[in-house]
Amino acid sequence: MDIRRRPPKPPVNPNRFLDNRSPSSDDRTDHRLATCPNPPPSQQPIVAKSEPPLPEEDEEIVKSVLDGAIPSYSLESRLGDCKRAASIRREALQRLTGRSIEGLPLDGFDYDSILGQCCEMPVGYVQIPVGIAGPLLLDGYEHSVPMATTEGCLVASTNRGCKAMYVSGGATSTVLKDGMTRAPVVRFASARRASELKFFLESPENFETLAVVFNRSSRFARLQSVMCTLAGKNAYVRFSCSTGDAMGMNMVSKGVQNVLEFLTEDFPDMDVIGISGNFCSDKKPAAVNWIEGRGKSVVCEAVIRGETVNKVLKTSVASLVELNMLKNLTGSAIAGSLGGFNAHASNIVSAVFLATGQDPAQNVESSQCITMMEAINDGKDIHISVTMPSIEVGTVGGGTQLASQSACLNLLGVKGASKEAPGMNSRRLATIVAGAVLAGELSLMSAIAAGQLVKSHMKYNRSSRDITGATTTTTT
Repeated sequence: MDIRRRPPKPPVNPNRFLDNRSPSSDDRTDHRLATCPNPPPSQQPIVAKSEPPLPEEDEEIVKSVLDGAIPSYSLESRLGDCKRAASIRREALQRLTGRSIEGLPLDGFDYDSILGQCCEMPVGYVQIPVGIAGPLLLDGYEHSVPMATTEGCLVASTNRGCKAMYVSGGATSTVLKDGMTRAPVVRFASARRASELKFFLESPENFETLAVVFNRSSRFARLQSVMCTLAGKNAYVRFSCSTGDAMGMNMVSKGVQNVLEFLTEDFPDMDVIGISGNFCSDKKPAAVNWIEGRGKSVVCEAVIRGETVNKVLKTSVASLVELNMLKNLTGSAIAGSLGGFNAHASNIVSAVFLATGQDPAQNVESSQCITMMEAINDGKDIHISVTMPSIEVGTVGGGTQLASQSACLNLLGVKGASKEAPGMNSRRLATIVAGAVLAGELSLMSAIAAGQLVKSHMKYNRSSRDITGATTTTTT
């Protein structure tokens, strides 16, 4: 073996590929070194003048807002007119930023309905088209599912899944668990003292007392369980309770506050760090929700006949089963997914959430889903199911009382509080969400198995309109 030292190689010139570039090849330089230039004159923002001009009195208020004499957030209380406050704030915003929001509607919205509960300092509202998928035949009932989305193909694909399920006899669902959670974090001087709290809270002998204290917060709140875990001398206590037809975050938080105040009698040295310690876990992907559940835990299933798979979904049972194993199960495992063993559950969850006034941020945990497919009846038919352990929905409170969202809930037959039994409407909504996800999973997986995904999106999810004169947007 020749072990003689070789002469060192000359240093690498980082610009060796750019040495012979032409003056027009600047776009090939390292993008990390690029700066963002000002837009050309044709793309400079234009501020539209008020149409019609604001009354003289409102003009004075706009100037006061711009001067800082009147806080923008106080306009509603000062004027007693929510629509007028939004109009003045909108004009002040355009003058302050030098940018037009002309395409953002102002008229046609009830600003009184959001005061103090849905949105602060409004300047308009965003329009999202609502499409209908269905009928979704679920548990013997037909549902027309409203979906608010700007993604082409989504409603059409879900609708195709609904059709395949309908002609095969529909789907069935089961609510496995129904309980909203909140988990405060408290601290002690020692881990031993924190462990004493854990033993106290998880003792069956103390549960009834804790439940009485907790349940004072609401006529619907009913404590179901208490689970405590430690991180050194810090204790994380996860309370779970039923919340009627409300999604229930405020309700469970009030109950937790009652219990914390009660506990100070036996644990005066307990330091409450926060009402939420992220062991809940809200609006974040978390294994505790995937395993223990949060909100409504639902499983939904259907058997699709092989003939329907071939004629409606344009694929085969064997192809679907293989794709589901390699994509939704194996592929998601390789990716290290947490509750993401599905094709696109969040697509359907988000669309139904937006249409029905749910908290869109809770799509994070509500979309946790595992999709299972199995060939049955000697491989002729397919059994498909979705298991979703943390669907967080309500039919009262929050955005559900807004006119558009309330109309969508009414379409589904779940508007407001159930007159039959507390929580029935919200549980039914959760099963509809799961049923729509089942339809969406079935259709998208079929499109991928048949090689139709890219073709359909290129046809239906791309606009041919000339939008050079419109506001620039980006999509992913």
